[in-house]
Amino acid sequence: MDALIKAVWYIESNFVREIDLDEIASAAGVSRFHLTRAFGQSFGRSAIRYMRGRRLSEAAKKLANGAPDILSVALDAGYASHEAFTRAFRDQFGVSPEQFRAMPDRSSIDLVEAILVDQLSPIKLAEPRIVDVDATLFAGLGQRFEYDQMAGIPALWQRFNQHVGSIPGEVPGAAYGICTNADNSGLDYICAVEVKDFADVDRDFMRLRVPAQRYAVFAHKGPIVEIRTVIRAIWGNWLPSSGRETADGPSLERYGKDFDPVTGDGGFEIWVPIKS
Repeated sequence: MDALIKAVWYIESNFVREIDLDEIASAAGVSRFHLTRAFGQSFGRSAIRYMRGRRLSEAAKKLANGAPDILSVALDAGYASHEAFTRAFRDQFGVSPEQFRAMPDRSSIDLVEAILVDQLSPIKLAEPRIVDVDATLFAGLGQRFEYDQMAGIPALWQRFNQHVGSIPGEVPGAAYGICTNADNSGLDYICAVEVKDFADVDRDFMRLRVPAQRYAVFAHKGPIVEIRTVIRAIWGNWLPSSGRETADGPSLERYGKDFDPVTGDGGFEIWVPIKS
């Protein structure tokens, strides 16, 4: 079974108690590091944030359905006190349990629904090619994204695409999305091109030197809207079954000359750093 599906099933079966990332990773058969990078990029929130969101959302549904005793709801949700439940509930939804229960219209509250693993679109990956790349210099625009804010990445690309082709020292032929510094809450994402050196790169651009690295390169001919499905297939299925270990370095999205940034068609590649 897909490692990420195992993780979702484990969370759905255990979220009424406090479970940590190590426990979820063990149930999924992958490392904590692997799960941290994979879950957020595949599902748009970290595993721990998903677990807490599910727990509180189910509690919110009980309140919406008329549960009169908030303490009982809190205890059923795994919280030891009314105060702890109220604090977590407010952090998640921006209102207290009492305020939520009294709201005539709750449509503005963003409940976290279960990921329906039986409805996740499967995708068959072509076998990757393994490549060794020398140290590479990149220049571009980047920012920090929480996993649930990654819908903002296309807007960053719109800004950067205005500069592609006019960056001093640019190596033509491809643009790159670079994912780095991933943790439990999010990652740094840089829209970039390869450059020959940094000498004339404008100071407004981020500069990144990626050390020499071996990559598993997955080519996908479908549209960019399928990128999360591809990432989930790589991290959830191929990597756990391949016997290979990921390296602690940036992963890359490569968009070649056939990729159309307007329509999102033309295919792309995902470069996953692996240990030699």
